[in-house]
Amino acid sequence: MRQRSGLMWATALTFVIAGLSVALTRMAGAAGFALIEQSVSGMGTAYAGAAATADSVDTLYFNPAGMTRLPGTQSGAAVHLIRPKTEFNNKDSRFATMAPIQGGDGGDAGGLAAVPHFYLTHQVGDTTWLGLAVNAPFGLKTEYDSDWVGRYHAIKSEVKTVNINPSVGLRVNDQVSIAVGASAMYLEGEFTNAIDFGLLVNPALAGTLDGKSKIEGDSWGWGFNVGALFEPSTKTRIGVHFRSQVSQDIEGDAKFKQAPGALQPLFSDTNVKADVDLPASVSVSGFHQLNAEWAIVGDYTWTDWSSIPELRFKFDNSLPDGVTSFDWRDTSRVSLGGIYTPQRSVWSYRFGVAYDESPVRSAKSRSARLPDNDRIWITIGAGFRPSEKLRIDVGYAHLFIDDAKIRKTATGEDATRGALNGSYEASVDILSIEAQYQF
Repeated sequence: MRQRSGLMWATALTFVIAGLSVALTRMAGAAGFALIEQSVSGMGTAYAGAAATADSVDTLYFNPAGMTRLPGTQSGAAVHLIRPKTEFNNKDSRFATMAPIQGGDGGDAGGLAAVPHFYLTHQVGDTTWLGLAVNAPFGLKTEYDSDWVGRYHAIKSEVKTVNINPSVGLRVNDQVSIAVGASAMYLEGEFTNAIDFGLLVNPALAGTLDGKSKIEGDSWGWGFNVGALFEPSTKTRIGVHFRSQVSQDIEGDAKFKQAPGALQPLFSDTNVKADVDLPASVSVSGFHQLNAEWAIVGDYTWTDWSSIPELRFKFDNSLPDGVTSFDWRDTSRVSLGGIYTPQRSVWSYRFGVAYDESPVRSAKSRSARLPDNDRIWITIGAGFRPSEKLRIDVGYAHLFIDDAKIRKTATGEDATRGALNGSYEASVDILSIEAQYQF
C-alpha cells in the first residue's frame, strides 16, 4: 500500500512540475483576460453547472466542495488548444497634429496557445478530502505587426499565470459539503509599443522617428476560495463558489531603444512597478437529473472586473507614469447545457450555450492591448470510459465575438499615442482533451 501511495504522489508531482513548465498561458478565452478553460467535460456544456455537477476532478477549480463526491484517489490532466482570431480595420487614425498615421492594420493579433491543468483529489476518511489544482486562471497575448497604425498604443501584450491551489473538503452530512482552498499565483507580463520620438522632438516630425519601449515584470500573489455543495435530493445539486481577489505587486524593468540624443537621459533603462488586483468571482450552479439518460445544467458567474480601472507603470527614473485606462465594469456570464448518457453505454455527450459579458464599457475605453467584447459560446463534448478507472473527455467550443469599435482620441494619456480609430473582427475556437484516472 505504501509503495502504491508513493508511486501515486510521485506521478502527481511529475504532472505538477510539467504543469508549471507549460502553464504560462497565452490567450484568454473568457471575457476580459480570464481563462475559464479549466475543465474539458465542463467545456462540453459551456461550463453550465460547473460548480454543481461534481462528477470529475475538474470540480476542484469550480467548487472544491464537489470533491466529496469522488471516492478514493483520482487525478486528471488536460490541455486546451485555443485559437483566437483578432483583426483590426483602420478608420482614419491620426496623430495629435491631425496628420494621418501611416501603417497597416496589424495582421492577426491572435495566435494558437495551449492551456494545461492538473488536478488531484484524495479521500482521507468518510468526511474529509484533500485536493490540489495547478492551472492558469488568467492569461492573454496580442501581438501586432510592428509598423501598424496603433503601434504607439500596443505591439505586444502578454500576461502569463500559474496558480497552485490546495484545498480541503468536508462532508457535513448527506445533503451538505463545504470546502476551502488557498492560492499561490505567479504572474509574468511583457508589454511593448512604439514611441513617437519625432512628435516629442518636433510635432512636424510625427511618425518619422520611432523608438521602442519594452516593459517586463513578475510577481507572486495570494488568495483563497470557498465553496459549498447542496444536495436536496439524489437528482438535484446546487453549488456555490467564491474565489477571492489576488493582488499582484509587479516589479520589473523598462528598456527603451532608438531615443534621440537629447531624449536619452529621460528615456534611460530603469526599474518599473505596477499594481494589479485580479478580480474576485462568485458562481452559482445547478444540476438536475431528468431521467436515467438526461440531465440539465446551468450557471451564473459574476466577476469583479472593476478591480482593474487602469494599468499604471511607475518608473524609477524621471519619466511620468505610463497609464492605460480601462474603466472596466463588473460582468455576468450565463450558461445552460445538457448531458446525455445512454444506458449501458461507455459514452456520454454534452452540449451547451453561454453569454459572456465583456468588462469593456465603450469604444472610448477599449484598449488595443485587449480589444475585448461580448461573446456567445456554442459548445459540444463527449466522454468515454474504456474502463472503470480511466475516463477520457473531449470538447470543442466556438466563440462568436461582437465586432468591437475603438475610438481613442489624441488627448490626455493618448496625446503622444495618437487617435486610434477603427473596429475589430474576432472569434475563438477551442479544442480540448483530458484524461482522468482513479487509483
